[in-house]
Amino acid sequence: MSGPSPSPGRRVAAVVVLVPVLVALALWAFAWPAARTAPRDLPVGVAGAPAAIAQVEQRLDRNEGAFEIHRYADEDEARGAVEDRTVYGAVIAGDRGPKLLTASAASPAVAQLLREAMTGRASASGDPVQVVDVVPAPEADPRGAALGASVLPLALAGIATGAVVTLLGLRGVRAVVALTGAAVSTGLVAAAIAHSWLGVVTGDWWAVAGVFGLSTLAVGAGIAGLGALLGRAGLGLGGAVMMLLGNPFSGVSSAPETLPRPAGAIGQWLPPGAGGSLLRSVSFFDGAAAIGPALTLTWWALLGLGAVLLGGALRRRAPGASPAPGRTRASVPAA
Repeated sequence: MSGPSPSPGRRVAAVVVLVPVLVALALWAFAWPAARTAPRDLPVGVAGAPAAIAQVEQRLDRNEGAFEIHRYADEDEARGAVEDRTVYGAVIAGDRGPKLLTASAASPAVAQLLREAMTGRASASGDPVQVVDVVPAPEADPRGAALGASVLPLALAGIATGAVVTLLGLRGVRAVVALTGAAVSTGLVAAAIAHSWLGVVTGDWWAVAGVFGLSTLAVGAGIAGLGALLGRAGLGLGGAVMMLLGNPFSGVSSAPETLPRPAGAIGQWLPPGAGGSLLRSVSFFDGAAAIGPALTLTWWALLGLGAVLLGGALRRRAPGASPAPGRTRASVPAA
């Protein structure tokens, strides 16, 4: 038998206390990273004559801890590093003045940051800076706003899918089929909107649809897996992690290296951040640096689906478990 329900006074007190706590958590999760955005060990390449490189490194090192400098033999090697997503940009020190290589497709915010940093220092020294966007963002989304806005709908779709599957009582294989089918259909719809209609992502259409679908499956399976093991408390825990950590810590609107530590690293271990990174790699960089985020999403999906199957098996073995749908307990003749 369940215990006595809380009195109306206690319910009112719970609402008065819990609402400010939830607001504080939401403001911390969303406002803190935005208010503390700054480069932190941001990978940047340099190439050119040794003496010129030393001057560039000295200028970059003035912002202590802001940049992680990678040296390259020449401009071609530095350009390749930008295209492979090893660095966000590169400074080529030449006789005719410095040249800045950027990749606005990797992060328009970081490309603008590097442009302002280098042009400001160059104007002080009198040397003009030539800026070359090696991998430009699509014309339909030059600031990356639409790509960043895609993280929240996919997270919501995954949370809703996992919650609905759990609340409808789907278990075992049926739950796995429902989660997978919903993720596939979500990926196709998202690719049709973002790729075919809006044009904010490019690259192979089916690969983009696969990224959208895998991102949705990773979130949905994680939510449903926690629900299968922990019940409604698991749904709440999973939803809170995805919304209060996964979304604001994803770094999709800027870059993980611009978020306060350890928010950027945490975000890349969660499906929203990994999904955003994988989408950039597949859409704009021919799959460069896609292995890490792809493995993160895959592990979330597999562990979540495994938890769904495990939770269903445990419920079937529990004493007094209800019979499966469509079956009735066999009647026992009276003695």
